[in-house]
Amino acid sequence: MPLEAAYLTVPERVEMLNSSYRHHAAIPVLTEALNDPLLGNVALVSSFGAESVVLLHMVATIKPETPVVMIDTEMLFPETLDYQAEVAEKLGLKNMRIVRADAAAVAAADPDGTLHQTAPDACCSLRKTEPLQKALGDYDAWITGRKRFQSGQRAVLDLFESEDDIRIKINPLAHWRQQDLIAYMENNALPRHPLVAKGYPSIGCAPCTTPVGRNEDPRSGRWRGQDKVECGIHFGADGKIVRGA
Repeated sequence: MPLEAAYLTVPERVEMLNSSYRHHAAIPVLTEALNDPLLGNVALVSSFGAESVVLLHMVATIKPETPVVMIDTEMLFPETLDYQAEVAEKLGLKNMRIVRADAAAVAAADPDGTLHQTAPDACCSLRKTEPLQKALGDYDAWITGRKRFQSGQRAVLDLFESEDDIRIKINPLAHWRQQDLIAYMENNALPRHPLVAKGYPSIGCAPCTTPVGRNEDPRSGRWRGQDKVECGIHFGADGKIVRGA
């Protein structure tokens, strides 16, 4: 990161970035994010889920050497792993980083693979949040695919956020609508996750994801029947969901 940017706090940089790019479209925001010295080292974190291919295609077009971090919880659908390989090859992603939980930690905390049934938050922390935070230690900022329309907790999402005043989260698609995503995928002939056609508009780990009915919220199939709406990677240090300014 340039010396002048290093003197600014993360919240100060976030304020400057939101002020500068508030009225920019997704591709200009992403282009600048991958080159703006205020952001430093940037990675894209992708689940290779139902809508992930939009950001992956943008990054591959703008800067294909950008690190792409995928968390393999080792509980993903086989279709997701196959889709990741297909998309990475098709788009020419040059810097895939597959992240997994420490094997010893999993053996100690979830030896029989049933933690998700009794303590889903602990399972997400073990298999997703902790490995991701460790992987993000090399970066000053990371790109997410969150959008305002996805749920109430994301309705105030901004383009740039401070993550515990440590690093910056970039949400280029914050203002996109569902129809914008579909149009982009169709216009660019992008491959769809095979589970989308089977009623999965939001795809996480296999044990905690179910199909969604026609009139249900797209994320209602995640942790169905539980008081849980996020995996935890977008929580702040106080345990609360991080929202846009």
